[in-house]
Amino acid sequence: MITLSRRLLLAGSVVVAALAPALGRAADPVSAITLDWAYYNPVSLVLKDKGWLEEALKPQGVSVTWVQSAGSNKAIEFLNSGSVQFGSTAGAAALLARINGSPIKAVYSYSKPEWTALVTNGDSPVQSVEDLKGKRVAVTRGTDPYIFLLRALADHGLAEQDIEVVLLQHADGRNALIGKQVDAWAGLDPMMAQAELEQGARLFYRKPDLNTYGVLNVNEQFAADHPEIVETVIRAYEQARTYALAHPDELRAALVQAAGLTDAAAAKQLERTDLSGPAIDAPKRDTILAAGVALQKAGVIEAGVDVAAAVDALLDSRFKTALAQ
Repeated sequence: MITLSRRLLLAGSVVVAALAPALGRAADPVSAITLDWAYYNPVSLVLKDKGWLEEALKPQGVSVTWVQSAGSNKAIEFLNSGSVQFGSTAGAAALLARINGSPIKAVYSYSKPEWTALVTNGDSPVQSVEDLKGKRVAVTRGTDPYIFLLRALADHGLAEQDIEVVLLQHADGRNALIGKQVDAWAGLDPMMAQAELEQGARLFYRKPDLNTYGVLNVNEQFAADHPEIVETVIRAYEQARTYALAHPDELRAALVQAAGLTDAAAAKQLERTDLSGPAIDAPKRDTILAAGVALQKAGVIEAGVDVAAAVDALLDSRFKTALAQ
């Protein structure tokens, strides 16, 4: 009888454990979170330097760690591995990741940038997108510059197969361009601003509307389990964003220090960066959807994918109460 009772107890424990999610079992408490910071997300530099998030989470016993993302692709890798809970990407890059199975939600927008363009050397014969046919082009796959490149090619009757793609992380792409190892580069600020001002690189194709918004992403399950922490992070981001708008000299200085830029290069990046619209709203949905549709037409996204549904699954506007009024 004792053995039978133990078996029944164990069986019951298994059933309870299996049913716990359905019964609304509270999520495990969080003692630490990790966020990324990035040169292409200047608000993150202010937030990291000021320590406001650490202050906000200290009463809850939650510590904060920061890691650098070198591009949207790296932020997605961090999110997928669970090494960060919050990662900075371009909106279109987040959409591609979501379509490819990354369980992320975009909960906040840190900027509306013109952070990418097609770049060549000042003495290069390349003058137009059409001139890229057969040329070597450096790009970081899975990022807004990659998506910008594909859309630019498609708009001018070309495809990825018409160029020789050289896959490099952003900073290495810039170095390859300056070293004339490639003919062009799908650039990203602040490296693009550096190349433009310091090495005479030329932005031969610009189209701000093809740049998608900078968004802060969070693991979908983490957002479901810990909405109060997501809201705290967004409130801290809002504190940093509004401070950055009110103190542009400090913002520029933070970028100079973090990225090792000249003051002029930091100013060039920031003059192309709009920090005024943090909400996940209809304009952002429209811009990211347009990028997704273009990528589907270009064959990057499979024809059977419901792009509009994927955009809606990615964007999460429920934390709008945390935004500055």
